Amino acid sequence: MSLAHTAAEYMLSDALLPDRRGSRLKGLRLELPLDKMLKFVTVGFPLLLMSLAFAQEFSSGSPISCFSPSNFSVRQAAYVDSSCWDSLAHHKQDEAGQYKVKSLWPHKALPYSLLALAVAMYLPVLLWQYAAVPALSSDLLFIISELDKSYNRSIRLVQHMLKIRQKSSDPHVFWDELEKARKERYFEFPLLERYLACKQRSHSLVATYLLRNSLLLLFTSATYLYLGHFHLDVLFQEEFSCSIKTGLLHDETHVPDLITCRLTSLSVFQIVSLSSATVYTILVPVIIYNLTRLCRWDKRLLSIYEMLPAFDLLSRKMLGCPINDLNVILLFLRANISELISFSWLSVLCVLKDTTTQKHNIDTVVDFMTLLAGLEPSKPKHLTQQVCDEHP
Repeated sequence: MSLAHTAAEYMLSDALLPDRRGSRLKGLRLELPLDKMLKFVTVGFPLLLMSLAFAQEFSSGSPISCFSPSNFSVRQAAYVDSSCWDSLAHHKQDEAGQYKVKSLWPHKALPYSLLALAVAMYLPVLLWQYAAVPALSSDLLFIISELDKSYNRSIRLVQHMLKIRQKSSDPHVFWDELEKARKERYFEFPLLERYLACKQRSHSLVATYLLRNSLLLLFTSATYLYLGHFHLDVLFQEEFSCSIKTGLLHDETHVPDLITCRLTSLSVFQIVSLSSATVYTILVPVIIYNLTRLCRWDKRLLSIYEMLPAFDLLSRKMLGCPINDLNVILLFLRANISELISFSWLSVLCVLKDTTTQKHNIDTVVDFMTLLAGLEPSKPKHLTQQVCDEHP
């Protein structure tokens, strides 16, 4: 009996989780993997395109090439290029002989519009960092700590039960006390469950998360409008007619009315416009999927922790509408599953629980570890029969 008792003690000691208070804050993930991917793409992609536009401008020199008259000197030709790039307007003659001016300013504003897009896409990230991360980090640290502590309390409780059973001379007294403790719910530690239930009535985290993704959709829609209204009209126009007869050159007869210029950076402009439209079109379903995850509960994570005493959010049907802070916290618990040391142990116990032949007697980790330690999860039948014989 002493060997069995020692083996049970070793098994229960190994089942206890180590204390990791110091290193938890550094490894805590306060952004979901999908949100992190969206941040890198929505912010990094415009910055990448902006660097491409600036690199093309620095490598090829002037972004336009004007066909100046042959009698123009080199300095005059350079002036034509500079003047036409500054005005960047296409002069087109209509049927009545009047000139209509069409501005080509999106070519000039391309790098700066990409920078403005990157800054706008980073605003939802800043909103989340300053409005949600402080409260979320404290919630996660408390919940992760309490989940692991609750598991450890269950194991220590089984160790204590094993010691009492070894010291008890009358097995009837031990089982009577054990059944009384279960009836009075002494094994349950309801602090965590009540805290999570309170989070179902809180909506600050979920409102910030919804606002973050809604802003992404809003800025993506604004990008579509900008590309469609300004870029599409000049996307395929490589040449334009420029007028330099302004100022001191207005009355010069040797200066032609219009000079033809060609946009040497049109290919880069087309690549930037089409790639931006393609990438942000792909991101829209991802953002929508991100929002739809708030419409359902992660019941698998909850079902694993149903093995803990006083953690029966599922079995007691305490889950209501999933659009609340608790659902957001569950998403981040899933993302920080490596920080939940108790999750792997409870997952194994759930698998073993489903395969055991005494399912009706096993509800919590206390019952299962009691069984593994060599104790019956409930009063043995021979003791129950003996009591019935003594009190017919």
